[in-house]
Amino acid sequence: MKIIAEHKVNNKLIRLVMGDITERDVDAIVNAANSHLQHGGGVAGAIVRKGGQIIQDESDKIGFVPVGDAAITTAGKLPSKFVIHAVGPRMGEGDEDNKLKNAVIKSLKLAVEKGLKSISMPAISSGIFGFPKDRCAKILVNEAKEFLQEHKDTSLEIVEFCVFDDLTLGYFKQEFDKLNG
Repeated sequence: MKIIAEHKVNNKLIRLVMGDITERDVDAIVNAANSHLQHGGGVAGAIVRKGGQIIQDESDKIGFVPVGDAAITTAGKLPSKFVIHAVGPRMGEGDEDNKLKNAVIKSLKLAVEKGLKSISMPAISSGIFGFPKDRCAKILVNEAKEFLQEHKDTSLEIVEFCVFDDLTLGYFKQEFDKLNG
């Protein structure tokens, strides 16, 4: 894991790291999930493979989660305590930007409801769902900043974005440069 950039908002930290989200030692990691919470491929598949079947079993009990919403399960054998399953949009379904914003906000609110101090998010919807990586980075970073500005008393002390490829990292780095600029 490598810290790439950091930015302070109300004595809280927004951080960009490069690495494997399943290895992050934070209170919650965010899974880029589908509405049926079937965690077969991408980040979701890796989370269940490393965290264990309990994550899929708990997801099955939750059932359906609409696009733009999120649900929470325990994290099994992962270093984090919880997995927040954020359902981002598939490109082409309409109103994708707002659906992605809602998924991010709902994830942050779930973390706060549990009193969590740290959360790590991947680039939701920018993989197999086809959401443009540059727009994803802009929305995620800006929503995190606004959330921390509006919720000064939040339990969250660290909102982290964890990416694993150079292309996505570049877009997130551009957004962090704007925060610090």
